[in-house]
Amino acid sequence: MKIMFASDIHGSAYYCRQMLDIYGRSGAGRLVLLGDILYHGPRNDLPKEYAPKEVIAMLNPMKNEIYAVRGNCDTEVDQMVLDFPIMADYGLFVIDGRTFYATHGHVYDQDNLPPMKAGDILVHGHTHLLKAEKVDTKACGTITVLNPGSVSIPKGGNPNTYAMLEDGVFSILTLDGDVVKEIKL
Repeated sequence: MKIMFASDIHGSAYYCRQMLDIYGRSGAGRLVLLGDILYHGPRNDLPKEYAPKEVIAMLNPMKNEIYAVRGNCDTEVDQMVLDFPIMADYGLFVIDGRTFYATHGHVYDQDNLPPMKAGDILVHGHTHLLKAEKVDTKACGTITVLNPGSVSIPKGGNPNTYAMLEDGVFSILTLDGDVVKEIKL
């Protein structure tokens, strides 16, 4: 199954609309949202077309296709208006025999790992910096760390991005469809 990963929408109707258009055309079977869905956060400028109510209206009809984890800007109030669960701090997926630990990244990241084993995959957002690399750790050996970047507020000179997982390849793409980085898992 093809799976789309996205993070850090931060209430941007403009970028949410683009992300969902891409998702609809992609043939992906699931959309994994890695947190910070509605609120822009006190450290970020308002994203383009900041309109959380519009983002709610776009995402709620897709409730059966979305897996989401809580970001540091997501609250119980956000959960009250979204029709899919967002309050889990992490999600575990086993895809093609590989364990994915999906989280936002504000608690667990490659410098503060959750319980993992060698060969596992940590996928998170939060930093707004894309990443796809193998990392040697003292705690659990070699793992893969993935970050699709940010749909609406990229940092570090990165473009607005999302990621697709298909046939064991994690590809980070711009909203125009250009591959920025990819890794074979």
